[in-house]
Amino acid sequence: MPANRRNTAHEIFLQFHRHTAKSMKELAIEEESDEDDEEHHEPKVEAEPNAPFEMFHHVMKTGVIYASSRAAKYGFNMLSEDWANMGQGAPETGPLPGAPERNFTMNIADAELEYAPTTGDVELCTKVAEYYNHLYRQGKESKYTHENVCIVPGGRAGLTRVMAALGNIQCGYFTPDYTAYQQALGLFMRISPSPLLHRNVHEALMSSEDFAFEAGGRGLGAMLLSNPANPTGQSLEGDELENYVKVARDLGVCLLMDEFYSHYYYDGEAVSPFDGGADDDSNWPKTVSSAKYIDDVNSDPVVIVNGLTKNWRCPGFRVCWLVAPKPIVQMLGSAGSFLDGGANAPLQKLALPLMDLDFIRRDTWALQRHFKAKRDFLLTELAKIGITVEWEPTATFYIWASLKALPPPLNDCLCFLEECVKHNVICVPGVFFDINPREIRHLTKSKCINFVRFSYGPPFKNLEKGVEEMGKMISYWRKHIMTASTYATNSFNAEELMKD
Repeated sequence: MPANRRNTAHEIFLQFHRHTAKSMKELAIEEESDEDDEEHHEPKVEAEPNAPFEMFHHVMKTGVIYASSRAAKYGFNMLSEDWANMGQGAPETGPLPGAPERNFTMNIADAELEYAPTTGDVELCTKVAEYYNHLYRQGKESKYTHENVCIVPGGRAGLTRVMAALGNIQCGYFTPDYTAYQQALGLFMRISPSPLLHRNVHEALMSSEDFAFEAGGRGLGAMLLSNPANPTGQSLEGDELENYVKVARDLGVCLLMDEFYSHYYYDGEAVSPFDGGADDDSNWPKTVSSAKYIDDVNSDPVVIVNGLTKNWRCPGFRVCWLVAPKPIVQMLGSAGSFLDGGANAPLQKLALPLMDLDFIRRDTWALQRHFKAKRDFLLTELAKIGITVEWEPTATFYIWASLKALPPPLNDCLCFLEECVKHNVICVPGVFFDINPREIRHLTKSKCINFVRFSYGPPFKNLEKGVEEMGKMISYWRKHIMTASTYATNSFNAEELMKD
């Protein structure tokens, strides 16, 4: 086997992510030359359309897009019903048992064909402010108003606005964390990304005491984190979350809190109306937000990112929001005027009923009941096929799964994905969550190489198919062990598996 065909899964990964060593065009030519050496070979990684244009740099793929592009080589598309897409970062969008009805019928008035303000429709901003005040700021003197809310066309667009508005600072981040942070943190040269490393690698969350030490010692200007955390499903809450906000206030560090999964909690103490709990405003399911611990909404340096994408299960709306002190919202509006131009005006109007508090309460109860059942199913089935979970998720719809107990080469996340897509299963390799903006860290081996993220966002039938197919795949490799260093993606024979 030619040397450059070794560890093919890793070579494919590098082809998607290499910036300067070789162009995509060169890599495609190199792969063509290898085809004469082997009868069977990995489907060719085509040069991307912009590869010959040297005035552009190669734009890296996020984890979900990378995994989907690998699956596309084997016939996957978003309408495929014979695939188990457990890599998707979106929840199922259809009706849930016991959830209130959603009416998406609309007539668009002529006035709504105009641009919306870059900070958003005032009526929707007001409803967002009321949502935070009702759930997290009752009894507090300082309240949010529409001037504390900026509607944006998606969470990543919101983060881009924030990054564009930040000054010459260090911005801290954790690993593992949301894959898109790598691009967001590396896009603007005024920002110096600064990784915060856990003293105890066996802890999923950094203590507020360690955070204060790191933030103060590094002189951070901002800290970007998801809470609850993507991909681990762990959550900062209670005293620890309150202390994080206090550290931000005392040190002047802007907390950029990605709270997109704040409705996906499975360890609340309240009793669901489905199980006999009160079905009124006195009985809310557990949700978590840093908004609860802010003293003054216009002076505490906390920016909350949330929206309809996850908690309301409407990712296609591209209607999300930033909640922040008024002066920051004004800057975010200015950034929007040259970055994205604002969110979709008609869909902001369509979103208004979704922000009614009674709807949110009832919908969140149904969401938690349904997704907890999917979480429990997937945890049980993964254990049966030898995939372990160090941190059982208490929130989100993700499982950060360890491959360490699997036979080689499946204990390598990139090899694992390459085999999964041959079985019509998609997951996201762990290396994508070991974010490394501008490649500021020299990594010979990622600490996340033995992990993958499974999503239980899809419907039950997808999860059932996924674990069934992975079980067959793992059974095969227990009989045909091969080290990752000699692994080639064409080594798997699906027909042989069926005979076994």
